[in-house]
Amino acid sequence: MSISLQKNAGLASSSQAVRHRVLRNTYWLLALSLVPTVLGAVVGVQMQFPAFSGLMGFLLFMAIAFGLIWAIEKNKESGVGVALLLGFTFFMGLMLTPLLTRTLGFSNGGQLIMMAFGGTATIMAVMASIATTSKRDFSGMSQFLFAGVIVLLLASVAAIVFQIPTLMIVISVLAVVIFSAFLLVDVQRVVNGGETNYVSATLAIYLDLYNIFSNLLALL
Repeated sequence: MSISLQKNAGLASSSQAVRHRVLRNTYWLLALSLVPTVLGAVVGVQMQFPAFSGLMGFLLFMAIAFGLIWAIEKNKESGVGVALLLGFTFFMGLMLTPLLTRTLGFSNGGQLIMMAFGGTATIMAVMASIATTSKRDFSGMSQFLFAGVIVLLLASVAAIVFQIPTLMIVISVLAVVIFSAFLLVDVQRVVNGGETNYVSATLAIYLDLYNIFSNLLALL
């Protein structure tokens, strides 16, 4: 009996160590991924990187983004996955060019960007705290949130095709809510040991934060 208890205790301790390591590596890689994002945004604004405009531009962006995401997941067990992830975050920084250029055109543009960044950081802190301390399992929300993302994508296509500014505002509000909830689910999955690869974990959390920031800035 004592041997069995010792084995169980050892397994629990090992599992907890794995979770801590994945969470630590995820946060480190997430912080590192912000560097190419900022670099991409700066390069895009300075060089006036051409935006993917219209429906075809949106579809091209989605094709490139999902292609990179697929490549990252395919190579997540090696250093290639990390390199692809950093390249992906640089690309996503470039994609912020139109939004940042438009925002910097306002007299308080820099302040608006900092407000969006601060709001994103606050949401991250709150959701990470809930994910770490709550005994409730939020994984059941994933299917509903995924369905919400599909609706957002379809609504975005409709807003682009029919040029409906009001719909874009509604989309941004819903996106902040949906990706904040996704952030809670994704962080808790790492905390509970449901995700054991820090590259995949970083990618998921990065996409949550990116969508929260960009949509907050669009609203501001």
